[in-house]
Amino acid sequence: DAICDLSHVTYYMGSTMKNLSIKLRIPSEEAMLAFGSKLATSMDKTAVIFLYGPLGAGKTTLSRGFLQGLGYRGRVKSPTYTLVEPYELAKCKVYHFDFYRIRDPHELHDIGIQDYVSPHAICLIEWPEQGAGVLPSPDISCYIEVDSNERNVKLIPHSTRGETILHRFEQNE
Repeated sequence: DAICDLSHVTYYMGSTMKNLSIKLRIPSEEAMLAFGSKLATSMDKTAVIFLYGPLGAGKTTLSRGFLQGLGYRGRVKSPTYTLVEPYELAKCKVYHFDFYRIRDPHELHDIGIQDYVSPHAICLIEWPEQGAGVLPSPDISCYIEVDSNERNVKLIPHSTRGETILHRFEQNE
């Protein structure tokens, strides 16, 4: 259950609330888990987070760390074939989506996407570009780039809630 600390991760912070973005260099899978956990501890009970990155970038690993940060101890699997994996936690509900296989954004209406996005849930959405025009606006976009064995991550807020979450993240040193 040990999650490594983020002391060896490099942070670059934006200077003002309006322009806040956080850039991190994540050197390992363990550090990605720790990053996800730290992000989770900065959350409200509701948020929409878009996760961008190529196959194998670490989106599901980040989600696993996120759920662990909220106290979940079970297995976290990629929802590639199920489209959504729900998690009922003491603090909140978390829905982990993977839209890699979605070909038409309107397919999301068939799974009832509007029922998942609620004031009582956190939605982690992998491949959100596949749902363009149907998905709600995110509170935070998380971009993951692969750089050899490391990952470059950039967090950008898109709402007041997103800004608040990223400021908490920044303070949780």
